[in-house]
Amino acid sequence: MTEDAVRLRSVTRRHGSGGTSVTALDEVSLAFPRGTFTAVMGPSGSGKSTLLQCAAGLDRPTSGSVTLGGTELTGLSETRLTLLRRERVGFVFQAFNLLPSLTAEQNVALPLRLAGRRPEKAQVREALEQVGLGDRARHRPAEMSGGQQQRVALARALVTRPEVLFGDEPTGALDSRTGREVLTLLRGMADRDGRTVVMVTHDPVAASHADRVVFLVDGRVDGEVTGSPAEDIAARMARLEAAPC
Repeated sequence: MTEDAVRLRSVTRRHGSGGTSVTALDEVSLAFPRGTFTAVMGPSGSGKSTLLQCAAGLDRPTSGSVTLGGTELTGLSETRLTLLRRERVGFVFQAFNLLPSLTAEQNVALPLRLAGRRPEKAQVREALEQVGLGDRARHRPAEMSGGQQQRVALARALVTRPEVLFGDEPTGALDSRTGREVLTLLRGMADRDGRTVVMVTHDPVAASHADRVVFLVDGRVDGEVTGSPAEDIAARMARLEAAPC
């Protein structure tokens, strides 16, 4: 086992070709150590989501390499990449993406069923208990608040016991109180469970829950801070957004 859960080396991602091509990531090198919580911030269009997708194996870099737990992703076939994501990676997005016709426990069990595994009731209940929803297992999404739905989405991401949990604006659709609850859960996953959490966010308060904040500008890393309060993170973001292109 390596010390880094995920490592990107000189990752470039271009969309399109010729004169119309757009460079979303430009020679990005980053490491996400095991058991840490990293927030990724930057102005709109800076490449945050592309970084997350390349790191998680959802998108392939144009050049460079991505390693997850010692496994080089770049050369994997689509089949092997899909298997790796199912077994070792969890995803949480701003949109909860729950199936409305399924109960909370059925939604949580879905990744196991998609992987051809028979979900163990105890494993599903354990994932729901982890996010404080053990008593809502039989409820459907329409019977739950937005915060509860996002916690079900978290439980669904955790049920396969992934090495790394990726979040793309996971608190973006939540009010401040329920957002804090989800962030506390993410913080606990790193501190208590030793899980690696990588979260894209535009919210300095959300970012302040992380061990470090990495800033992207125009597809390039523009420094990072550790242990900074939300006010300092907000001030840095304001300077980045005001900088001339």
